[in-house]
Amino acid sequence: MDTMRDRFAPVVSRLLDEDPRVAVVLAEIGKDAFHEAVARHPERVVNVGIREQLLVGAAAGMALTGLRPVVHTFASFLVERPFEQVKLDFGHQGTGAVLVSAAASFDWPAGGFTHMAPGDVALLDTLDGWTVHVPGHPDEAENLLRHAVAAGDDRVYVRLSVQSNRRALPVDGERFVTVREGRAGVVIAVGPLLDAVLDATEGMDVTVLYATTVRPFDVAGLRRAAGAAGTDVVVVEPYLAGTSTAAVNDALSDLPHRVLGLGVGRRELRRYGTVEEHTAAHGLDARSLRERIGGFLGARAGV
Repeated sequence: MDTMRDRFAPVVSRLLDEDPRVAVVLAEIGKDAFHEAVARHPERVVNVGIREQLLVGAAAGMALTGLRPVVHTFASFLVERPFEQVKLDFGHQGTGAVLVSAAASFDWPAGGFTHMAPGDVALLDTLDGWTVHVPGHPDEAENLLRHAVAAGDDRVYVRLSVQSNRRALPVDGERFVTVREGRAGVVIAVGPLLDAVLDATEGMDVTVLYATTVRPFDVAGLRRAAGAAGTDVVVVEPYLAGTSTAAVNDALSDLPHRVLGLGVGRRELRRYGTVEEHTAAHGLDARSLRERIGGFLGARAGV
């Protein structure tokens, strides 16, 4: 199966053909995949070189002219390194773009910590007005990319990963999808962690919600699920643990509730290892998740 990033350039190249507003801004990474698109649209595919602050600033300038820029590089170079430009050139100026990241939290362990960004979504959470998509399958990534580009002049972040669920689900860029229903609590599985969550909660009496759009947070969807399954909520995210805990607390602020946030820990793992080893070390494999979710929900979940 191809990866989410394998879909990125073909999808955006077609969007360049279909919509004269679409532009692509790159910082060396991914440029070879746009070779044909450059030949067709040289004025709308721009490679600024290894200059990530310029990457964001140039995209914001294009947005001010009426273009819809799609900006791509690794997450650590797209959100963390040029964060001041993201904050000012987009937020302060009131412009929009589609930021599309690769490498996610630890998708390329051999790249070391410089190429890891488990705090990207939490960092964007400090800013106003960002939509955040976290697809869990290449088909979903293609769907959400098109949705993001078509979203007027909004500010959108699309977080691509080499990790993937076995099958795609119908996602609409707004609402959570109910995958399993139960009565002893709600488990929200974000993006590529759905399969691990389903394996971990097999036989548990819990509702599993699937989230591929995490900002804005689907308050109504969570409240509906909590009304039937109870207000113990576990959020399993493929980035910094606890990133969405505040969103759950806000959604259920008028109800007694408990929240457990599971995700990537703050401790840096200094050995390269593999993606699977990093997943296990952060307790995001199915066996670890079963133990942690079961321990939180207790006997009511049928553990």
